[in-house]
Amino acid sequence: MKALGFDRPLHLLPFDHRGSFQTKMFGWQGRLTPEQTGQIAGAKRVIYDGFTAALAAGVRADEAGILVDEQFGASILRDAAALGYTTACPAEKSGQEEFDFEYDEHFTDHIEVIDPTFCKVLVRYNPEGDQALNRRQAARLRRLSQYLHDHSRSRFMFELLVPPEQRQVDGVGGDTKAYDLEVRPRLMVQAIQELQDAQVEPDIWKVEGLDRYQDCETIVATARRGGRDHVGCIILGRGEDARKVRDWLTTAARVPGFIGFAVGRTVFWDALVAWRARKTTREEAVAEIARRYKEFVDTFETARALSATRTE
Repeated sequence: MKALGFDRPLHLLPFDHRGSFQTKMFGWQGRLTPEQTGQIAGAKRVIYDGFTAALAAGVRADEAGILVDEQFGASILRDAAALGYTTACPAEKSGQEEFDFEYDEHFTDHIEVIDPTFCKVLVRYNPEGDQALNRRQAARLRRLSQYLHDHSRSRFMFELLVPPEQRQVDGVGGDTKAYDLEVRPRLMVQAIQELQDAQVEPDIWKVEGLDRYQDCETIVATARRGGRDHVGCIILGRGEDARKVRDWLTTAARVPGFIGFAVGRTVFWDALVAWRARKTTREEAVAEIARRYKEFVDTFETARALSATRTE
């Protein structure tokens, strides 16, 4: 059994989007042809080239990583692993409200073949929502957690989304921003506690952005309660605009235990759309992705360094 936790810096570029990528980027529905699959894989290769360009521009390779799916990114995962980069690969079925394994009972075989640094799951879990749903998800997640810690070299990354129940939004006058600020942080803490109590033990919690320093502190304290001293937390971008993402990163970077971020669409989406519309060249798209990713790395690292200086 591996020791629980991962607390080294980690700046992740996620592009494991599958269903949303197919429908929103390409406008395709249903089963893909081999040619369509190849086009999506080619677009993801543009993102990966942007990642490697950012490393060439000064982003530290030992603090960087990619999150990409097996369906469209298997060759990227193999290439990144061969070069010694940190890799993460999703285990969940794409586009489902309820967590289940992408490859059903064969999920362990795929983890072992891909052998990512992190096996990642995206889970929608509201502790005040459907209790039967939460129990079903927790049972599957416990199974994955135990497998990863007892039998796999891959570590466990847990992306927690807490979608609001209608009554929760109604309770703040229908204001979803008020829900994010006043309600969601409490629910995130409760969700982490419930999942831990169900023996779901991530090495890293990947969480939605938080506006307040105190909420970031509370999330870290919850993630590390009960002797889980080395569990790390990272902030996800949630497709927000660059200014909002910078605010989240700056807040989180000041809190020990937040080790980095996972920002994807805010980094690559506009550049890919422009490239596919032939408004820019492939080289320009790669350069823009590299620039945006490096900018977020610099934002996080600068905020963390300033915070460390003030506490010395």
